[in-house]
Amino acid sequence: RSVPKRMVPFSFPLSKYALWDPVPMGDVIGSHIAYYRNPKLSMMEKTLRLAYRHAKQNEKKLFSCFLLGTLAVDEDGEGITLTIDRFDPGREV
Repeated sequence: RSVPKRMVPFSFPLSKYALWDPVPMGDVIGSHIAYYRNPKLSMMEKTLRLAYRHAKQNEKKLFSCFLLGTLAVDEDGEGITLTIDRFDPGREV
């Protein structure tokens, strides 16, 4: 899926007191998880097998599910590791 189509700028709720100057300063920069760090993906074999079995048994060509895990910064600070360790098929309703 193409995620950038759904990306919108975030905003904060209105308040009486401003904690910072809301006027933009400097050049616009993009922030991406892999720009400064080397990403690694780790997935448990059991999770992958459950997702594969669910996909094969599903009669629909498209279905939704969840892959859950943890995101951690490596000890040297140079990389990040996404460890996926749980599969959730979700609900149809």
